[in-house]
Order: sequence, then C-alpha cells, then structure tokens
Amino acid sequence: MNSYVVVIPARYASERLPGKPLLDILGKPMIAHVCDRARESSAVEVVVATDDERIADACEDYGVAVCMTGNQHRSGTERIAEVADIMDWSDDKVVVNLQGDEPTMPASLIDQCAGLLDDAEADLATLASPLLGLDDYRNPNVVKVVVDDSDNALYFSRAPIPHVRNRALEDLALTAALHHHGIYGYRCGVLRRFVAADRSALEMLEQLEQLRALSLGMTIRVGRPDRRPGTGVDTQEDLAVAADELAAADE
Repeated sequence: MNSYVVVIPARYASERLPGKPLLDILGKPMIAHVCDRARESSAVEVVVATDDERIADACEDYGVAVCMTGNQHRSGTERIAEVADIMDWSDDKVVVNLQGDEPTMPASLIDQCAGLLDDAEADLATLASPLLGLDDYRNPNVVKVVVDDSDNALYFSRAPIPHVRNRALEDLALTAALHHHGIYGYRCGVLRRFVAADRSALEMLEQLEQLRALSLGMTIRVGRPDRRPGTGVDTQEDLAVAADELAAADE
C-alpha cells in the first residue's frame, strides 16, 4: 500500500449537536477518539482541520497536528482541499477523509480505503457494507450505493435503489445495493479538481457530494469491509451508543 495521510475535518457548529467534537466520551473529547483511530492506522501523518480555536486547543493538548482553515467551507471535503494547499501537498499524495464524528471507525478500514487507490484507475475510494434489511433499504438516512462488476460506483441515493418493480424480488435489492459509509480516499489532484467544479444537479437533489464526482466522470472504487464501522455520532443517543462500543472494545 502506498503511503497516505489522514485529515479529520472538525467543526464546532453542528446543528443537531453543537460542539460535537468536544463532547465527552469515556473521559476524552470525541475528536481525541477519532484521532486515536487514525493513529492506529498505517497513515504517515494525521492532521485535524478546523476553523475553531477550541477544537484546535483540544487537539494540540492531545498531541495531534492541527491545520487552521477558513470558516466558509460547505463540507469537510472543501476544508481538506484547503489543508492540501496550505501543506503544499503534491497532486499524487493520497489523503483519507476521516470524519470527525466517527470515533469507532476501525483502523483497518482506514487502511483499506487508502489501499483501494493503489489501483491507478480509481480516482476516489470509499467503503460500503451489505444492507441489514429492508428497513435500511427504505430508510432515507441510509445512503445506498450500487456498483458495477468492477466495484466502481454507478450511483448513490437516499432513495431505495435499485427500484423494485416486482415486489416478489424485493429481497434481491439487499444484494444489489450496499450501505455506504462516509469515509473517502482521494489523491490531492482529484480533490482539487473536485472542489473547483460546480455542484451538480444530482448532488443538489440528493444532498450527496459524491454525486459531483460521478457527474465529472470520476471513478469511485467501493470496497467491502470485513467488519462494519461503529456508530457515527449525530445525536445524543448516538453518543451513548458510541461510548458503549468503545468501552466494549477496551474490555
């Protein structure tokens, strides 16, 4: 596997859970747990990207490198692109975007995502697991992806895809679609091209930025992890579940 870096975008102003990166999980701020997962991986460098001094102070106290960015970014991807420019990273450098609310992401999956870019034909990399049931298939909060025979993404959607015309075949949808996980790998050149492009109509309709990459003709390689990522934190309830998962992992 080629060398790679992890960048963790973190912002304070979460609408559903304000101050999310600094919320306590088992005596440490959540962002510290995310950094632990990144430092357990094979990444040669881990950087937190933020525009908030409180987050920066917490990370520096924890011994993690911080890159201060602007506050105008609409997504973590845009924030990471600014880091790549500040750091003057070359276009062929591989970056994994590990979101700041994924304290239970296994390090092996971070490595797997980066390793998918060893294939020069892949522009971006991400991970997806089998759907757990028809409830996931129908749930708009579960992002689905369908792939071709080379495991390249054909489309992502919050809607049930592929559409099932014959209800007798509905169970087949559970093998035709996968549950997408929000971790990405890209080379910096691809990242720069992506953020320079206008948002696509598909992206605006679904509110899924990876559809911009597909609209640009980029190849997104989808890996299937051998274990599911833990709980991402969007709500207070998620925070409690993540704490239980981390505690169980330490036993």
